[in-house]
Amino acid sequence: MNTDLATSETSAHELLHFANAFAGLPTPFHTRLLPTPLPAPYLVDASQSAAQLIGLEPAAFESADLIQTLSGNRTAAGSQPLAAVYSGHQFGVWAGQLGDGRAILLGDVAAANGGRMELQLKGAGATPYSRMGDGRAVLRSSIREYLCSEAMAALGISTSRALAIVGSDQLAMRERPETTAVVTRMAPSFVRFGSFEHWYYNNQHDALKTLADYVIAGFYPELLAADNPYQALLAEVTRRTAHLMAQWQAVGFMHGVMNTDNMSILGLTLDYGPFGFMEAYDPSHICNHTDQQGRYAYNKQPQIGHWNCFALGQALLPLIGSVEATEAALSGYQAQYGAKLDELLHAKLGLATQQADDDKLLDAMFALMQASHVDFTLFFRRLGALRLDDAGADAPLRDLFLDRAAFDAWALQYRARLKLENSRDDSRKLAMDSCNPKYVLRNYLAQTAIEQAQNKDFSEVRKLLEILENPFDEQPQHAKYAELPPDWARGLEVSCSS
Repeated sequence: MNTDLATSETSAHELLHFANAFAGLPTPFHTRLLPTPLPAPYLVDASQSAAQLIGLEPAAFESADLIQTLSGNRTAAGSQPLAAVYSGHQFGVWAGQLGDGRAILLGDVAAANGGRMELQLKGAGATPYSRMGDGRAVLRSSIREYLCSEAMAALGISTSRALAIVGSDQLAMRERPETTAVVTRMAPSFVRFGSFEHWYYNNQHDALKTLADYVIAGFYPELLAADNPYQALLAEVTRRTAHLMAQWQAVGFMHGVMNTDNMSILGLTLDYGPFGFMEAYDPSHICNHTDQQGRYAYNKQPQIGHWNCFALGQALLPLIGSVEATEAALSGYQAQYGAKLDELLHAKLGLATQQADDDKLLDAMFALMQASHVDFTLFFRRLGALRLDDAGADAPLRDLFLDRAAFDAWALQYRARLKLENSRDDSRKLAMDSCNPKYVLRNYLAQTAIEQAQNKDFSEVRKLLEILENPFDEQPQHAKYAELPPDWARGLEVSCSS
C-alpha cells in the first residue's frame, strides 16, 4: 500500500461528505474542539472492507489530504469535531463523569447500506474529559484495536469497525516511551450505557429524554410506535446485549473491561483494550491484568452483561415510568442469552436438532477441555474433522487432551448423538468449519505484528489483517498462524493501559 502523502491531490471533502447528527444535540452533551495535530503522520494500514462500508476505494488512502484528516491535522468540511460526555460504573463502582478522553468524533458520513456511519479518531489529543491523560494512543494499542475490530467483524460478531491507523514518530510516555498513532473507528453511533447514566445521576431528566429520543429516532425508529418507546428501547438493547454476550462466549472472546461506559447502546463490541481470545480453556480466565478481582473473567461476562443492562434500566427508569415496566423490559435477558448460546453451541458441534440430553454432552465436553487445558479454537476446528465410523481420524483432536481415555469416552457419546440425526461427515464438516474459525487474533500474533511495526515494518499488520478477514478458510499457506502459541507467549499480559 502506497504511504507517500504526496501521491494524490484528492481532498478529503471530495472523498468523505461529513455531517454530524450528534453535534445537533444541546451543548451539554459534548464539547466542540479540534483534534491536536499529529506531527508528520504516515499511513500504517487501512482496512479495505471497512472502507467499502463508506464507499472509499483503495486509492483513497493515497490522498495526502485524507491522511491529514484521519490524523486530526485537517478538518474536513461539515465534520464539526467534538468530544462527548458520559459517565459510568467502572469495575462495578460509580465513577462519575467520564467522557471521550482521547477520542474525537469527526461526524457521520453516508454508508453503503443507506444509513450513516460515525467516524471517530482515537488518540486525537486531550479533551476536557482526559482526566490528566495526554489524549494520545500509542501504536501498540492502536494495532490491537484495529486488528481485533476487523477480526470480530469477519467472525460475524457485532462490533465497531476500524478504518485505518495513522502513525507518527511523536512519543508518549506509558511504561516506557512509545510512538503515537490515531486509529479511525467507525460505528453508526458511539452512544453508551454510560451516556444515559450521566444524565440520570445528575438528575437531568430533560437531557435524559433528549438523548433517548435521539437514539430512538436515529437508530430504533420502529420503536416509536410502541406503547412505551423507552421501555421498548430497554428491551431491545437488553436483547442485543444478551446475544452479543452469547457470541463472545461461543468464540472464546474476552473483552476485559466491561464497564458501563464501554457498553454500546446498539449492542456492538466497543472499546478494545485488554481483550483476549481463549487459548488453554479455563472458564475463570482473566484476560485483563488490571482486573485483580476477576470481575470480568470469561465465565462472568454473561452476568456482567445482565448487570450492565440493569444499570441502563436504572438510568431509563424516569422515562419508562415504573419499576415494574423496567423489570419487564429486563426480564428477557437470561432466556435470550441462553437460547442464543444454545443455538451457537449446537452449530459449533454440527448438531442440527435439539435433544433432551444435549446439555449433559456439552457440560462433559467443557469439563474435559478444562481438565486438559485444551486450546479453545483448535478444539472446535478439529472437531469438524471427526468421522462417524473412523476413530483413527480423531488423532489431531485427541492429541489435544492429556486424558485420552476420557476423550475417547466422550467421543463415543458424541458419535452416538450425531447418529441420532443421521449426520453426514462431509456436510457436517462444511457446516462446522463455517462457524468454527481456524484463525483468531491470538495475543502473540498481535505482539509479533506490533514489534515489527515499531521498527516501521507494517507488513505483518497487513498480512495478519488479510488472514483474519477470512477466519473460516483453510488458508494452508498461513497454517502456522493457527498453531498453538509458543512458550514465550505465556508471559504476555495486557492491561487497561494497553
